[in-house]
Amino acid sequence: MIKKRKKICRFCEKQVKRIDYRDDRILNRYISDRGKIVPGRVTGVCAKHQRWLSRAIKRGRVMGLLPFTSREFGHR
Repeated sequence: MIKKRKKICRFCEKQVKRIDYRDDRILNRYISDRGKIVPGRVTGVCAKHQRWLSRAIKRGRVMGLLPFTSREFGHR
């Protein structure tokens, strides 16, 4: 039987008080290659910070800082 290591929330570890929608370097880590938001069970982010992340990603998309979809899978 293989033991899986418990994923620790990076934001809890660093005691982050706010996730900024303008920080695209961090937010791109939580977006898949198709432009979808990666779920918390995959990334290991806790529920509170996953809500903050999704809100920041959505705001970044509306502001034009992050893509809604990737270029190859977008409309033609």
